[in-house]
Amino acid sequence: MAEAVAVKARTLTYVAAINEAVRIVLQEQPNSFVAGEDVGGAGGVYGYYQGLQKEFGEDRVFDTPISEEGIIGVGVGAGATGCRPVIDLMFMDFMGECMDEIANQLAKMRYMFGGRATLPVTILTMAGAGASLAAQHSQSLEAWLCHLPGVKIAMACDPYDAKGLIISAARDDNPVFVVLNKMSLAMKGEVPEGAYTIPLGKANIVRPGTNYTIVTWGRMVHEAKAAAEKLKAFGIDAEVIDPRTLQPFDTQTVVQSVKKTHRCMIVHEAVRFGGFGGEIASQIQELAFDYLDAPVARVGAPFSPVPFSPALEKHYVPNADSIVAGVKGQLGL
Repeated sequence: MAEAVAVKARTLTYVAAINEAVRIVLQEQPNSFVAGEDVGGAGGVYGYYQGLQKEFGEDRVFDTPISEEGIIGVGVGAGATGCRPVIDLMFMDFMGECMDEIANQLAKMRYMFGGRATLPVTILTMAGAGASLAAQHSQSLEAWLCHLPGVKIAMACDPYDAKGLIISAARDDNPVFVVLNKMSLAMKGEVPEGAYTIPLGKANIVRPGTNYTIVTWGRMVHEAKAAAEKLKAFGIDAEVIDPRTLQPFDTQTVVQSVKKTHRCMIVHEAVRFGGFGGEIASQIQELAFDYLDAPVARVGAPFSPVPFSPALEKHYVPNADSIVAGVKGQLGL
């Protein structure tokens, strides 16, 4: 399925692209609304709902009490009874407050009702470190969600993807988490005017390459691209693949790349141990083992809470240099 892209493009920031996507959703779906903490008058903690309450009214863009359990509960109930809510979960870390609603209601109700109930709920949430927000506001917890059948997970690396993935999520009849990155809010990129979609479950080959594959998502896509430029000095032409959605995951594109390049590294900002990279590595060795010239490598954060100290946090988050070091270590360079 090809992406449906509007013709005219211009440059927007990541935060402006999010705002534009939500506006389009509210315009084209009269039974949609936005609910969350401070999404109304304040326009959200990061400002990507600015102006929407004034434009669409307090009935469609409204603040909730400080209760993540209640916020997700609103989404579950409204989605099951005919609405198409956009729910704001301010920080991904706060999933711990509402995991029963996510894991036992949102993810399972369509299955438990034999498909007669739909849960067209879009949840926007913010992940990632780098802003010195410490251990409870900086985590990347996508692996929690990937283990839940019934939930889709999209990871937006840039303004173009943020807008397209939000619109795709809102048009889907299943619960979709669109995981945004707080360190990308000021990033600028080309974004078409009007509505367009990005297929959920189709990876994007961000940078074609011939003899190495790097699979990564979110903000790490940009670090991987920078690492690929540095690796050229060592004769490595790295292909960078952004799956865009971790569930559903585009295994075919990754496996085809590995069969071509014979080497692979998976990079994520989340803690390396137990991260989603381990699942991808398993799929590669199951489907492309005979093509591998080296074990699948992984780069991720150390097994530690995210530190508050800017110096420690800088060391904690993977970057282009740590990716290059990991590739060189894998290949014995």
